[in-house]
Amino acid sequence: MTEVLSEDQIAFYRDQGYLILENRVPDDVMASIRAEIARFQEQARGMTASDDRIDLEDSHTPDDPRIRRVKLPHTQSKVIDDLLHSDHILAPVRDLIGPNLRLQTTKLNMKSAGYGAAVEWHQDWAFYPYTNDDVLAVGLIIDDMGPENGPLMVFPGTHRAGVYSHHHNGCFVGAMDLEACGLDMKDAVPLMGPAGSISIHHARIVHGSALNRSTQDRRIIFYEMMASDAFPIVGGRGKWEGLEEFDSRILCGEPTLEPRLVANPMRAAYPDAPTQGSIYEVQKAMGKRSFEVLS
Repeated sequence: MTEVLSEDQIAFYRDQGYLILENRVPDDVMASIRAEIARFQEQARGMTASDDRIDLEDSHTPDDPRIRRVKLPHTQSKVIDDLLHSDHILAPVRDLIGPNLRLQTTKLNMKSAGYGAAVEWHQDWAFYPYTNDDVLAVGLIIDDMGPENGPLMVFPGTHRAGVYSHHHNGCFVGAMDLEACGLDMKDAVPLMGPAGSISIHHARIVHGSALNRSTQDRRIIFYEMMASDAFPIVGGRGKWEGLEEFDSRILCGEPTLEPRLVANPMRAAYPDAPTQGSIYEVQKAMGKRSFEVLS
């Protein structure tokens, strides 16, 4: 028995690598999330450089604060952490990858109106391969998401195509050259929906998003998680700080000492690029870009 998803939705995710569930999170929770974002924006006022909590836009100034990403927002906000542990988020994930779930990471991407930065095409799997691929990301759509405000876009079915090169000049740059990988932008599908909807995408699906040139914000919280029997592979960038910390990230169900091993394609996410930090900084070392950058 499934909790919330139909058999057709599960089959679609297996085949295409993504889902959109509209109006999944109640309006009162969304109002609380927006209040937390306003608090983060005030924290950025006066900042002169990114830190371990807030990643600033290149166009940020202390008097005109512009946040690119809030790092690990569930550790900075009880509202965001409570939603992470709720059935609004976890029930559809349990339907897809089982009852025992562990957190990988969280992030709040703030693609604000008029200057929100693009994220170049990539696979999450390139950063953190695991012993099996029951690994996915849930995206909470905070603002109505349409084609004009830089929605997340995916290449359907690419989660079944293997792992593409994310290297340039011998370094891991966290981004793909679409043409070199045999992909065409016209085949990408935008994941759109009203505020309070969620997207779910497989860790190996190719995805990215354009710069937000519109007058409408496009803010999204990503909750990245996996089955508890998926263990990080050495050579990737999956978080491993010992078993105690690993098990502290169990979201529901039980931990295990028996990793489930499944044959999966992977590449080592090294050597380091000359630019380090968030994905935005790492991707600055790539070659040909697919999306424009803010001038």
